[in-house]
Amino acid sequence: MRSAVRTTVSTVIGSALALSGTALVPAWAAAAPAAITCDSSGGGDSGFYDGDSAGKVYNGKFSRGPDIPGLGSYVPQGLTTWNDWDSDKDLLLITEYGPDGKHARIYGVDPATGERVGAVNIAESHVGGIAVARGWVFVSGRQTGDGGHTIRKYKAAEVARAMKADDGKVLAQTGEAREVYGASFLAADGNTLYSGKFNDSGRDSMYAYAVAADGTLTTGAKYEVPTKTQGLSVAGGHFFYSTSYGRDKRSNVYVVDEGATDIDKASTKCFRAPSLAEGITDHDGTTYLLFESGADEYADTACSGGAPDPCTRNVIANLHTAKTSALPEF
Repeated sequence: MRSAVRTTVSTVIGSALALSGTALVPAWAAAAPAAITCDSSGGGDSGFYDGDSAGKVYNGKFSRGPDIPGLGSYVPQGLTTWNDWDSDKDLLLITEYGPDGKHARIYGVDPATGERVGAVNIAESHVGGIAVARGWVFVSGRQTGDGGHTIRKYKAAEVARAMKADDGKVLAQTGEAREVYGASFLAADGNTLYSGKFNDSGRDSMYAYAVAADGTLTTGAKYEVPTKTQGLSVAGGHFFYSTSYGRDKRSNVYVVDEGATDIDKASTKCFRAPSLAEGITDHDGTTYLLFESGADEYADTACSGGAPDPCTRNVIANLHTAKTSALPEF
């Protein structure tokens, strides 16, 4: 009887809504999130990089930084900060993948001088991200046979020794790679590692992982990330996401409240950046942004050199820097 009553009531309500022209929409059929508009205003001085201007906001905040080491057949991907890597000295770490079948590399750059400190060879991988937490260096590993993502870990002390030796030997990872939802990009904040998935057709997700003393990762909260995310920096109460896809298209920098699991917030901001942005990190209040466009694969097809479409909009062989606290101000 209760079922019959519910059916009768539903029929009556449905008929009434049909007559009134009101659509009956299931509660679960939520509308897709509206696209976040990125500031594309022109202007400003783009003389510190090649190619067409990214936009007024970017040009007003960023400037030329240290050279990116290892360019040529190697392609930059991940970027992170390693504080106190050698006593009280800090280091910027840049991951780069090599030609098919060749080992990948971790380069060290001194943020104080901009000079190359050394390089560490590691097993082949796309090495999309790198992060340092609790005495461990985490790097995006190879995908599994079914397309799953993995994270490798290296003892920070061993990476430091190899960086100083700079002898071309391949450093082995510690233990087995950890399979995760996504490892297209990595970032760390204290004892928390963030690892997420790049998606060129829509938003995706990243997860927070608690890092144990032995480098074990315990899965925590899930966060929504922008479409085409390539890098993440956690600083100044914000998640700063760098996004890009396509040599002929501009990149974006998203400014999102730190800890926001949903990026559709009134406080979320975005502005355009030069093409092919990759990793992003903060060091002592300065944000560093990495580009892959300086590698031969992209530099050889520069739009500014007259290459046919699709040509590389911006060929950039150095990091760009900005005051972190100024990034949300536009």
